[in-house]
Amino acid sequence: MTQSPARALIVTADDFGLHPRVNEAVERAHRDGILSAASLMVAAPAARDALERARRMPSLRVGLHLVLADGNAMLPRERIASLVDARGRFGDAMARDGARFFFLPPVRRQLAREIRAQFDAFAATGLTLDHVNTHKHFHLHPTVLSLIVEIGRDYGMHAMRLPREVDAPLLLRPWIALVKSRLRRAGIAHNDYVVGMARSGQMDEAALLAAVAHLPPGVGEIYLHPAVPGEGAITSSMRDYRHADELDALLSPRVAAALAAANVRRGGFRDVLPARPRANREALA
Repeated sequence: MTQSPARALIVTADDFGLHPRVNEAVERAHRDGILSAASLMVAAPAARDALERARRMPSLRVGLHLVLADGNAMLPRERIASLVDARGRFGDAMARDGARFFFLPPVRRQLAREIRAQFDAFAATGLTLDHVNTHKHFHLHPTVLSLIVEIGRDYGMHAMRLPREVDAPLLLRPWIALVKSRLRRAGIAHNDYVVGMARSGQMDEAALLAAVAHLPPGVGEIYLHPAVPGEGAITSSMRDYRHADELDALLSPRVAAALAAANVRRGGFRDVLPARPRANREALA
């Protein structure tokens, strides 16, 4: 197996396409700050605006942020009626939905249909698929992960986010180990650790400086949820997020200087992670 670089770092903005304020922050943070990648919500309200911005920034590495909870579905409700409400939105009862994915084959078939539709929509953009992750880390669920791995191979999926924080809660560690093993068996590259789970929506300048000062060996990903200031919350589930502080952190000269001094390789997943030999379908059955 190819060895990862001693230290490398990917700095990602999630929820690209969710709102024009998010999209503007992504563009500013990439052009004038340390942001190297963004994860696109293909069915979100401002996805078209995000795509236009991404095409103006070919150095921004863009991946697919699969939405299977708390967001808009790609397919019309009649094709995935067991997954969404009357408005075509996924709910946020992830434990309940995870049980339904696992135990109910008809629901699982609809889930596979929606995952494929989101991969289709990303492929239609013409952008190179840098990585795949999921809104609220739903790929920690084994059924969701298996479907993404199986469907993603048809779209050239090269890398996925491993949602492993260095001090991950004990409860999450078995699920993280499962994701890591499944990706390894499938030949899908992944980061070694993330920064941003414990302080989601609170990754200000102090948090970024602390993270850069203590980067462990391996490939890390720091992910954030930046947005420019504006009226009201981006979504009701983000009422406590400090989006503008996160944008300021990405634009901070102090953070940029600390990152330069750390002498780590930087970029998107495809820049810092080598391709791994693909496992065949029979070996994964």
